[in-house]
This record gives sequence, C-alpha cells and structure tokens, in this order.
Amino acid sequence: MNARTIRNIFPAVRDDIADLQTWRAMPTQYIDHLDPFLFLNHHGRQVYPPGNRGLPFGPHPHRGFETVTFILEGDIAHRDSGGHESVIGPQGVQWMTAGRGLIHSETSSEQFKQHGGPLEVLQLWINLPARLKMTDPRYTGLQSDAIPVFEEDEGRVSIQLVSGAWHGRQGAFTPLLEVTTMLLRLRQHGRVELAIPLAHNVFFYVVRGSVQVDEQIVDEHHVADFRHDGEQLEIRATRDSMVLLCHAPPIGEPIVSHGPFVMNTQEEIAQAIVDYQAGRFDA
Repeated sequence: MNARTIRNIFPAVRDDIADLQTWRAMPTQYIDHLDPFLFLNHHGRQVYPPGNRGLPFGPHPHRGFETVTFILEGDIAHRDSGGHESVIGPQGVQWMTAGRGLIHSETSSEQFKQHGGPLEVLQLWINLPARLKMTDPRYTGLQSDAIPVFEEDEGRVSIQLVSGAWHGRQGAFTPLLEVTTMLLRLRQHGRVELAIPLAHNVFFYVVRGSVQVDEQIVDEHHVADFRHDGEQLEIRATRDSMVLLCHAPPIGEPIVSHGPFVMNTQEEIAQAIVDYQAGRFDA
C-alpha cells in the first residue's frame, strides 16, 4: 500500500475574536477549502479568570452545511431554534446539521463564567451537497465517555473516533455523508498508520506539538495538504502532539458562501438572507 505524499503545508492565521485567542486554519490566503471541508477555527488554548464573560458566540444563523465542534478543554453551552440545549464538557463533541436553516448560540456555562479555567475549542465546517442543503436541521452533543477511544503503539497513540470507521469499529456520530473525523493524541515517538481511500480528500491539522508525515515535519497550527497518490498515512510524533484528521470523498459542486450561509449559487444565498430576515429559521 503506497503512502500519501504532502503537496503543501500551510500555516493557520491568528485572527482573535474579542478576547478569544483564535487561529483560523481555513480559509486563509494560503488555502480556501479542501472539499468538503470548508472552515476550521482553533480557539485557545487560554485560561479564563473567574468572573469571565465566556465564549462570545451569541445567536446567529447557518444554512447549507454542518458544524462539528470539538471541546478540548472548558465547555460549551449550546442552544438552538430547534429546541436543543446542552452543556458539553472537555473532550466532548457537538455535531450540528444546519440544513435548511438554524439559529444557534455557543456560549460558556454559568459555572465556567463564574470559576474560569482552561478553554480550547476546534470548530470544523463540513459542506453538504445540493441534494441535502435544505434537509431538516438536527443536533447531537456527546460527552467524552460516549465517544470511543482506541489505543495504538502500546498506548503511545490514542484515537478518538468521532465519525466513520476504523479497523471495523464505528465512530460515535453518523453523518449525512461518508465523513471520517478523529482526534489523534500522540506521545513523543508515538507512531500510527492509517488507511484512507485513494479518492478521499484529507484534512490534517496539527492542534499542538509536531509530527512527521512523508518525511516532512508538520508543526502545530499548520495544515498539511496531501496528494491523491496513496492509501496510507504514517504519522510519527516528534513531541507530544494532537492532530485533527478528517477525510471524505469530495462533493465536486460549486461553492458560494456569504458569512454563515454556504450554498451553490448566489441566488440561493440571497434567498437564505430573505428567509432569515423573515424569521423562517426560527422553527
């Protein structure tokens, strides 16, 4: 089985939101998207003092894609117009299908705002094809104990399998599309090999640490872009590291985005704005 090779390595861009330290891995001036992966913000890691204001993401709309939020540290209090509410803690994950339209807020729990503590969050946007862009919204939030974790390399590597399959085992979430998402935590010198279908696009972001892939070093806050020339990735940690690894077949459709809306045409964007202003995202 041939190993995939790296085409480019791109840095994330520092783009703070109020007092929230933020690295935007995609889109940037270096890379726009990796179909179907549209966007990744990496918030933190930072420590909030007692009596803080928490996360700043009050009610806002989405249409046409899915959001996957990885709470590495701290918590997120979720509320949306579909009636879903949850507070998800460290190493938990939220998967939201915006579909035809949803308004949600992502703030911090009252406990976190009162007591403070470390906070680190990844939010990934995954596109939907035209046939699913107007699907009914849905939301699932899972705490860490509901997401399977598998160990490799005598415990030097752990794989938190959020969606998709790995060695015949299934992830915690069942997406609308064939999307595999996992968080890899590697101790220094930990090594793992992963099989990935040749046709799939790979999204590979180093959250912290430094790893070697294809004889190249990928440091924290960097995205590796891979060629379609093999079905295997071999990853070795040069120091304690964490990697967000996702892969999926590309959708191959036009992408037109405007803020929180991602559709296929400019006319559909205009309709999304009209629908939101008319209150059609509220149910």
